[in-house]
This record gives sequence, C-alpha cells and structure tokens, in this order.
Amino acid sequence: MGTSQQALAPNLAADLERICADIIAPHALETDRQARFPRAAVTALAQAGLLGLVSARELGGQGAGMAQASQMLQRIAQDCPSTAMVMCMHFCATALLEQQGPRATREAIAQGRHLSTLAFSEAGSRSHFWAPTGTARSEGAGVRLDANKSWVTSAGEADSYVWSSKPLSAEGASSLWLVDARATGLQVQGSFDGLGLRGNASSPVLAQGVPVTAEQLLGEDGKGFDAMMSTVLPWFSLLNASCSIGLMEGVLARACQHVGQTRHQHLDSSLADLPTVRAYLARARIRTDMCRCLLDDGLNAIAEGRADAMLRVLEIKAAAGESALEVSDLAMRVCGGAAFRKEAGIERLFRDARAAHVMAPTSDVLYDFIGKAITGLPLF
Repeated sequence: MGTSQQALAPNLAADLERICADIIAPHALETDRQARFPRAAVTALAQAGLLGLVSARELGGQGAGMAQASQMLQRIAQDCPSTAMVMCMHFCATALLEQQGPRATREAIAQGRHLSTLAFSEAGSRSHFWAPTGTARSEGAGVRLDANKSWVTSAGEADSYVWSSKPLSAEGASSLWLVDARATGLQVQGSFDGLGLRGNASSPVLAQGVPVTAEQLLGEDGKGFDAMMSTVLPWFSLLNASCSIGLMEGVLARACQHVGQTRHQHLDSSLADLPTVRAYLARARIRTDMCRCLLDDGLNAIAEGRADAMLRVLEIKAAAGESALEVSDLAMRVCGGAAFRKEAGIERLFRDARAAHVMAPTSDVLYDFIGKAITGLPLF
C-alpha cells in the first residue's frame, strides 16, 4: 500500500484539523482534570463523517481502512490521547462488526449515530483478553451473559459493546456478542479516576444475567478467539501504536517549542543552545520516527498479506508503547520544572503515555509472543 493510499481524503483531513483545533485541543486540559468523557469531540467527529470512517460506503460510511484510521488517531493523540483511545476502540469494534455485525448497527455507525467499543478484559483473566472467564448460558428461548469486565473504554458512554464470553455450548476459547449498552443487568462500576487517559471512561462493567438473543452472536459460537486474532488484534495493535506515535509527536512539539522560546537572560541564550538539550530532543525524534517506520511497514504487511504481518502486529504495539515512555520522559527532562505545570500539556501526555505498555496485550506479554514467533514456537 503506497503512501497516497494511506492518506485521509482532503475534505476529511481538513475537517479533522478543524475539530482538533476548535474542540479537541481546547478541551484537552479540562477532559484530563475532570476525567470527563470527550462527548463534544465525539459528536463533532460523528457530524464530520469520521465516526463512520471505516464503515462501508453503501451504508453511508467513508469506506476507508486501517491506514486512514491510523492517520486520524495520530493527529487526535497529539492533542488528546483520551479522545484518540475512544476512537481506537470504536474502530476496532467497527472492523469486526463490518464482518459479522447486523446491518442496522453498521448503518448507525456509518451515519455517525452509534459509538461502539470492546469489552474483552476481565478481572478473572487479567491482561489475557483472549481468555474470558465470563459465561453465556441458555435460559428459555434466549441467552444470559454474566461477567466482571475489568476495563471497558467508553463504559456507560458507548451505545454498544463487542462482548466476549466463554462459548455457549460449542468447543473453543470464546464467543463474541453485540450487547446493547442499555441492556438490563449491565452496571458500570464507578467512574474512572486514574493516572492517565483520564477522559476515556475506562471503567469496570458488571454483567448479571444480561439478556441477549442468538442474533446478537457475532460469528459462530466458540469462534471468538479466531476473530480476535484475525481482526481485532491487528486493528487494536496498530491503532494503539498510532495513538502512542501521535502522543510522541505532541509531546515532542511542545518540548521543542518550550526550549526554543525559553531563555537564560543572564547568558542571552535559549535552552535550545545547550548541546545536551538538543541531544535529548534528537533521541526523542529518532525514537518517534523509528516507530512510524515500523507502523508504516506493519500497515503494508497487512495490506499485502505478507508472511511477517502478525510479527509486525506484535512488534509495533510494544515498540510504540515503550518508546512513548522514553519520549515523554525526555520531554519532561528537557523542559524541567515548567513541564510540571498543567497548562504546558507535557505532564498530561507523560501520564497518558503510561497506559499503552500495560494495556493488554502488555509489552511483557508481547515480548514473550515475539520471542516465541522468532524461535518457531506456537504463540498459544
């Protein structure tokens, strides 16, 4: 896939830039301070057709792919990683629903009337999102879901959850369901008040006998693991990395601006005149560019069906998540005490960067998977 194929359509890119400048960036500090879900940003993105970016054109969507979604999230994450993560989870859910979801839900997403998200991680299986402990049980003519989901982005804010459970009756690791967020028996367990990504409403969700029908089963009973690995994991890994890369760009731009403008009056020099400061920024720039190259190669590998595509999927999330830790730390270092002020935006991005490497699959789990892959061992 060439660069021209990866670009957002000019009209969408212009709308995105306007929304970032007029809504996302001005509200980013408040979103973080108050742990407030970025509803105004989501509404604006929906009105611009960007909620339906990866939805089919025949349903009213933009018909774009992973590369365009990546570009969009990179731009948003420069200003507000919380908003970028909300959209990351929405696109991951949408990618699966485009393959296996009901037409009415797909149309609603395509037309900007529906926000979805993933509900995989559970208290019982921790970061092993592919192994749900929650159950699905037959009851009369329907099915009941029970689970303790530990982290659900957009919890209580999304319109639906792509939900994992143990199989209803078939063999296999899991089954996937489309669950209405307003369904009886669902309870969001408090608001999110964490270190970073404070605006993405990432809260536990308890399910107690949530009623669903056979029509809400996504794909075949027991085949959820296959869908997770073939569709959800590639989308999540590359889009999560896109958020990390956008964050790195955002924190690096703020750091460069600060050191260029801040002066030692008694020396008549700026912080940028110091070789050590320039060296730190150079390291951050190299790290960011290396991750973008790996991301672009991963996008190409998936588009071309290359044999190393899954290896790239595993590598890019680990590389970008860990690099975001280093780049944001370097930005804090070169900006000194000024970086600790909320209005500078650097410490917020520093905190937001902590999330990616502990978000399932965690960096340590990914290192193990990559090691298995390159030594010829099965991943699972």
